[in-house]
Formats: sequence, structure tokens, C-alpha cells
Amino acid sequence: MSDRLLDDLVESLRCLPGVGPKSAQRMAFHLLQRNRDGGLRLAELLRQSMERISHCSVCRNFTESPTCGVCSDSTRDASKLCVVESPAELAAIEKATDFRGHYFVLHGKLSPLDGMGPEQLGLDVLTHTLDQGLAREVILATNSTVEGEATAHYIGELVRSRGLSVMRIAQGVPLGGELEYVDGGTLSHAFAGRMPV
Repeated sequence: MSDRLLDDLVESLRCLPGVGPKSAQRMAFHLLQRNRDGGLRLAELLRQSMERISHCSVCRNFTESPTCGVCSDSTRDASKLCVVESPAELAAIEKATDFRGHYFVLHGKLSPLDGMGPEQLGLDVLTHTLDQGLAREVILATNSTVEGEATAHYIGELVRSRGLSVMRIAQGVPLGGELEYVDGGTLSHAFAGRMPV
């Protein structure tokens, strides 16, 4: 007798980032042994989420509505626009800072080898947003990877061509970090981006 269903469950859990065969098996066994109600609730919420959550028509963040809560909030400063690679980074900025502007979510970074060009990042939507004239300052908060830097440079040129202010978030030595423990690339980047005090 085959245990195809169990094998399929374990394999399907591997679609999650960072989940290998052993972790997937551990999760499947945990749900089957100790938390079947939780597994059923998870399955139902996954189904509903896949069917009902889409992208905000303005910023491309995840939402159940045509526009997300940030874009719908009239108390936010429309003159500031922060460009991020993913909804996770938007959530991190919201949690850790007092930024009260608007966002634009790329859902990736420029990477021709992976088929990620300007169209896939929604840069046509971004240029439409910029052309509406509300944003006066664009903050580029892409990651400090080769692709993230290339993306920031490309978007920076788009923004500058419209006569708008463009800023890049500071990157380098973490707060409380000791220089002797910081990797060379980070330290080099921080040193090159030094500012007057």
C-alpha cells in the first residue's frame, strides 16, 4: 500500500523558502500527530489567501481590497514615496521606523538572467505614479546586493529625469556593531558612504 498522500504533503511543504526534505517531513508529522485542527485551519486560510489576496492598484502591496490600507490612509504624506523590493520590507519599515509616506513594491529586483526586467517590476506603474506629481521625494530602499544596487540606479535615473529628489537609504555598519566583526564589503560600503558630523 502506497503512502502517496503523505509523500505529496511533505513535498508540497517544500515550496516554502528554507524548507528542505527533513523540515517538511517534521512539519507534516507534527500536523498529523498533534495538530490536525491547526492543519485544517492552515489549509483553509491558505486557500482563501491564494484566492482573495492580490496587489494594490497603487503601490502593488498585498491586499484584499483594490487599494491597501497605506494608500487609502489620507493622513499619510503623499510627497514621500519609498520604493522597496518586497512586501516584507514594507512591513519591516512600518514596524521599525516612523516613516509616514507612501510606498511602491517592486516584487523583485532587476535581474535579466532571472527574467526580471522593468516590466516585471511594474516600473510602468511607478512612472505613472511619479507623473501624477504628488511625490516630491523618492527614497530607494532596495537591498545592498548587486541586483539591488542596479535596481536603485535604474529607478534613480527615472526619478531624476522627472526633476524629483531621490535618496538612497544608508547602508553599512549596524548600530552597536564593532568594526572588527563587520565583513569587508559592508565596511567598504559604509566607509565610501561616510557623512560629515
